[in-house]
Amino acid sequence: MYELGGDLDTEVEPGTNLLISGPPLTGKRSLALDILAAGSERGEGAIVVTTKDGADRILKDINKRIEIEDNPVSVVDCVTRQQGVGDVRDDDRIKYTSSPVDMTGIGIKLSEVLQEYYQDRGLEQNRIMLHSLSTLLMYADLQTVFRFLHVFTGRIQSVGGLGLFTIDADAHDDRTMNTIKQLFDGIITTSEDAAPSVRLASD
Repeated sequence: MYELGGDLDTEVEPGTNLLISGPPLTGKRSLALDILAAGSERGEGAIVVTTKDGADRILKDINKRIEIEDNPVSVVDCVTRQQGVGDVRDDDRIKYTSSPVDMTGIGIKLSEVLQEYYQDRGLEQNRIMLHSLSTLLMYADLQTVFRFLHVFTGRIQSVGGLGLFTIDADAHDDRTMNTIKQLFDGIITTSEDAAPSVRLASD
């Protein structure tokens, strides 16, 4: 089981994918990083796929929560190369794709990290965060993103991971939100004036 930690006094089964949904500036990214860090403290792997911030910023923010040096933390950075920041190459902790549009590349890099965590490091429990779906929907149509997510969430399910996906609820119409929600086992809702709430499909 995965404990979400913090105020979200909830446990979920391995292979669960959760959508973290709420208006802008309601702490979705921070909450997802907290849930990742809670897992790292238990020796679980943490993987962040970022379509908004460069890997350096993500790692800095995780490092505020846990000591990265001692923990398996990896980032798939879909931003830095697109911004044309010099010649960046993959290293032990960071894998780069060309842009958030390169969904095939994102899938390949995620698979590489998962394989390393499972087979090379023997980590059976891993938390995977994607920040943010709204960026993907800005670059690609709903059908393309849905297909990508179907594969992505299926991969997490097959390896018994915990998937955390943030989305700006206000940025998308009801059809988009309802279509995306079909892929998830539960939703964590953030708001300006209340603590985050969890609703699992099994409830």
